[in-house]
Amino acid sequence: MLKKIKIKIKDIFCNFAPLKKYTFMSNITFTMIKPDAVADGHIGAILGKIAEGGFKIKALKLTQLTVADAKKFYEVHAERPFYGELVEFMSSGPIVAAVLEKDNAVEDFRTLIGATNPAEAAEGTIRKMFARSIGENAVHGSDSDENALIEAQFHFSGREIF
Repeated sequence: MLKKIKIKIKDIFCNFAPLKKYTFMSNITFTMIKPDAVADGHIGAILGKIAEGGFKIKALKLTQLTVADAKKFYEVHAERPFYGELVEFMSSGPIVAAVLEKDNAVEDFRTLIGATNPAEAAEGTIRKMFARSIGENAVHGSDSDENALIEAQFHFSGREIF
């Protein structure tokens, strides 16, 4: 005997959220290639370094943050003296947002990008190779597993992450 099953369209399309499988795992991180590196033509080279580092790209897009988006994304720094300049810079041109996957993703990616100040970054790191300065340091990288999820969901819907 067949049972009648009632399925709502929204259950099929609106509840698709692959990010949920990463909730308690340390295998994703979020990055942005910042406006300085995009303007300098470093997108391909940076993505190449990311791939060489063993990361898989799970989501990727070229976009531009509005001032409101930048304020919200960096609100944790709102009380810091550099906040205004950071918001202005991050909304000044296109960025590349990406979700990356690898075991120990956050820690490994932070090693790959190097110190915030490129003058202090190790040779071969993304910031040493592509950053202009401490303020225009080429890339953003999540600082924790929790923030990686929050930042990924800020930029991507569940349907955009594979």
